[in-house]
Amino acid sequence: MPSSTPASPPSIRNAVRGVAIFEALKGVTAFVGLLGLLELLHHDLHHLALEWMGHIGLSPLQHYPALLMQAVDRINATPVHTLVWLGGLYITVRWVEAWGLWQDRAWGEWLGVLSCGIYVPLEVQHLLHAPHWQGAAVLLINLALVAVLALRLRERRRLPARMERP
Repeated sequence: MPSSTPASPPSIRNAVRGVAIFEALKGVTAFVGLLGLLELLHHDLHHLALEWMGHIGLSPLQHYPALLMQAVDRINATPVHTLVWLGGLYITVRWVEAWGLWQDRAWGEWLGVLSCGIYVPLEVQHLLHAPHWQGAAVLLINLALVAVLALRLRERRRLPARMERP
């Protein structure tokens, strides 16, 4: 297992490893979710969602349950191979990124900055449109991930070329 570069503070290296674990867990969660979704596709999702809402006492006319129903209807209209392809792509990116970060690879850090940073403008737009503490928390987490990886990339640039691993 590669060790951290000599000039790398352990706290930054540990933070990057934490990001790697977080990204791997996102991939595992997406994989389990995709398997569950594929199992549910053999059923009428619209009917299941309505039954579930009735069971917990929600009305499909309320804001968030209506959003759920719209998402269910979009999933029903999406071809299965598209769902598998998109889900597989997301899972692959998360696991490749996690491996690169765990192995202390610069490309893993760049992939992490890009894959986390791409959501920031969307999260800001959502937060401006519908301010809520959950949206702010997601934005702050993503900004923290980007900051840790950007800090590690900046630190990497400061290291002499001879100290970097090939």
